[in-house]
Amino acid sequence: MAFKGWPVEALEFFEGLEIDNSKAYWQRNKTVYETLVRAPMEELLAELEPEFGEGRIFRPYRDIRFSPDKSPYKTFMGATVGDGYVQLSARGLGAGSGMWEMAPDQLDRYRQAVSDDRSGRELEGIVAKARAAGLDAMGHDVLKTAPKGYPKDHPRIELLRNKGLIAWKDWPVGAWLGTRRAKDRVITFLRSSRPLMGWLNAHVGPSRLAEHRR
Repeated sequence: MAFKGWPVEALEFFEGLEIDNSKAYWQRNKTVYETLVRAPMEELLAELEPEFGEGRIFRPYRDIRFSPDKSPYKTFMGATVGDGYVQLSARGLGAGSGMWEMAPDQLDRYRQAVSDDRSGRELEGIVAKARAAGLDAMGHDVLKTAPKGYPKDHPRIELLRNKGLIAWKDWPVGAWLGTRRAKDRVITFLRSSRPLMGWLNAHVGPSRLAEHRR
């Protein structure tokens, strides 16, 4: 079936889950989740795949092993599509792209590329254009000062202090969410964020460390 957006009942499902995050609520509303929340996301990912790559929906269960919050379910639905990410919650739709948490070897390559005049200035320009296009280009786990080995007055110190870098866009709930315009917004974002993801792939790439060292 073609993607037609998410009905208001999908948002109401998450609103209810925020109030009653329990197995009993989930079981009572599982049909709503499967047909009105998950099914539209599957349709969206299928339509995005030819241009952006394969999609995958994350499991709705939280990892509570090391968390003081024992709520069993996520109050949002997240999915990857190629190098991008799409998220639906009671507050609306979000989309992201980038590298949120870099492994140590990735972080070393990122900082070297940011410090280099040519590649660093290229990233500066990409971030500026992304922000001018209305995207949030932001770091993750930002250091309070310069990383070891880099001067505090480096011209790209803002970028150097990041331990991750992504582009992100939020769209608050509106009538558009129940239409194909939701897909149009995700497409616009994914296309606008391609230069940032391209820079990260070219200069950082995947981690080469064994899993236990990341």
